[in-house]
Amino acid sequence: MSRPLSVAVAGLGTVGAGVLKVLRDNADLVSARAGRPIAVTAVSARDRSKDRGVPVAGLRWYDDPVALASDPSVDVVIEAIGGSEGSARALADATIAAGKHLVTANKALLAVHGAELAAAAEAKGVSLAFEAAVAGGIPAIKAVREGLAANRISRVAGILNGTCNYILTQMREHGREFADVLADAQKLGYAEADPSFDVDGIDAAHKLAILAALAFGRPVAFDSVYVEGIRRISAVDIGFATELGYRIKLLGLARQTEQGIETRVHPCMVPQSAPIARVDGVFNAVVAEGNFVGRVMLEGRGAGEGPTASAVVADLIDIARGRFTPVWGASGSALSHAPSVPMSAHVGAYYLRLMVVDRPGVIADVTAVLRDEGISLESMLQRGRSPGEAVPVVLVTHETRESAMSKALAKIAALNTVMEDPALIRIEAG
Repeated sequence: MSRPLSVAVAGLGTVGAGVLKVLRDNADLVSARAGRPIAVTAVSARDRSKDRGVPVAGLRWYDDPVALASDPSVDVVIEAIGGSEGSARALADATIAAGKHLVTANKALLAVHGAELAAAAEAKGVSLAFEAAVAGGIPAIKAVREGLAANRISRVAGILNGTCNYILTQMREHGREFADVLADAQKLGYAEADPSFDVDGIDAAHKLAILAALAFGRPVAFDSVYVEGIRRISAVDIGFATELGYRIKLLGLARQTEQGIETRVHPCMVPQSAPIARVDGVFNAVVAEGNFVGRVMLEGRGAGEGPTASAVVADLIDIARGRFTPVWGASGSALSHAPSVPMSAHVGAYYLRLMVVDRPGVIADVTAVLRDEGISLESMLQRGRSPGEAVPVVLVTHETRESAMSKALAKIAALNTVMEDPALIRIEAG
């Protein structure tokens, strides 16, 4: 049998320890599929004494993770440190510079520095593999980059953050408010003590930037992604969504248009009949639309030790077999330089909820603002009569431009009969 593939792992948290477990428990299967054994020979982590549920005795230990790149016996380095800067960035740079293959689950690193890392990897002729960086155990990277390689992809979308999907599912199923469900999610370990990375949409935006680069053959452009989280979603809006035949999901959406590439992450109302509307709890889903294959949807667990480690080991098997694919699906010289389309140019339908004083003329004032901005209404809901008190009014628009909706929203918010900031949620087909 061929010489074992020698692997170094930087970071022995959830992902790093998970990789060691997969390689131990499925050693025979992995060796058969890789064509040779895959052996972890060196590791780096902060605490040597911590019990990680997997033996590390006998492995070369480095206190400085960057030193793994200089180990002459190491063929591949797995970066499982996390974060876009610091040790993770330094290790990635050093590994590629040393002519070694790099495997990472680090979506922040790839979203922010992926363009430079991909160019460096191409110049050195080494793999930069990251199946685990998007949607955990779902093989989304291979599906979009390789499985759909014969297609012009027009759109890629997905539920890319399990924490947000869990919170929105619990809010819908139990009629609870965001803050209460978030607190429970933190107790259960689905949300971090500081949940902003998840609930403000940043994690999903990192993943969407990567998917868009793969789908459209353009260097990753995280700074161009419009990002909006779920903090302002209320139980009231989820109730109205159900009444209107929708479910609210935090989606990442990327689309190729005549003007360029549109990338955005925000809460969406999707029809209850749409397959993605039925993806609940901590599950993720990725949808791609190609000109020959049509619509493809993948669903599964988007995080956790097992799914993420599974994806990392799949990358190791590819490297062991010598399977090499350019990072963004084509060589750097063949990549697109299509411009990014600003959010203001987006065209779609909108859900708008207002809390207004119940008195004559209020609706006329609101509809006059919409008329002046060229926005037409598809439907309206008004609940209850409480003269002189605040009542909810829900408006659903026909398709209109985001810039017009933004102007109308500012004018409506300034009306003295509107008692709180309007709630705006974009409507998507799913």
